[in-house]
Amino acid sequence: MNKIDGVIFDLDGTLLDTTEGVIESVRFAARELGLPDLPTKDLKKFIGPPIQKSFLMFYGCEEKMALRGADLFRNYYKDKALLKAKPYEGILELCEILQKEKIKMAVATYKREDYALTLLKHFGFDKFCDSMHGADYHNILKKEDIVRLCQTEMECDGNKSVLVGDTLHDAVGAQKAETYFIGVTYGFGFKSDEDLNEVPHIGVADMPLEIKKCIDCFENVRNECN
Repeated sequence: MNKIDGVIFDLDGTLLDTTEGVIESVRFAARELGLPDLPTKDLKKFIGPPIQKSFLMFYGCEEKMALRGADLFRNYYKDKALLKAKPYEGILELCEILQKEKIKMAVATYKREDYALTLLKHFGFDKFCDSMHGADYHNILKKEDIVRLCQTEMECDGNKSVLVGDTLHDAVGAQKAETYFIGVTYGFGFKSDEDLNEVPHIGVADMPLEIKKCIDCFENVRNECN
């Protein structure tokens, strides 16, 4: 039987809504640098990518200032805003279902690993996971590197695992790691099925519990074809 044995989750926009803490930290860093406040819709785009790249993109500042902004952001976020997050409704229930069905779970995020581990332990996701990894401090690891690291620790190859995420960055990471992808539309990136038209995927979930339905449907179709 062709079966998905491992589910790898992105963090921001997939497991946790981290909007409040990230936006508060960006605004603090911008004030310290004397930069203007940005509309909330732009500040939300800071969630996920390397923070210094977002400063370069949205403020058009020089690299030295962007790096300073990233340091200010990280220190404030770590000390005052990291835990200003909340699990998406139904996501912990989904993890319980997957665990009961003996499906391994992991987290592969581009959030810095120490921050990610603190969040995952605080909200209780660590008890479900066989592997949890994030970005290194200098952002050398790419998304696909983090996904492959999780696959190795889960002992689950790309043909039997799926990455679940909310952005094009996640979809590309899954493709480069040669694993399947499920997009979610309740996070910060994708907003509809159409947003995933250009990327390989096996399903789209509008809410966390639909992720399991996507997996079941894919397995059923794959087994019918064999």
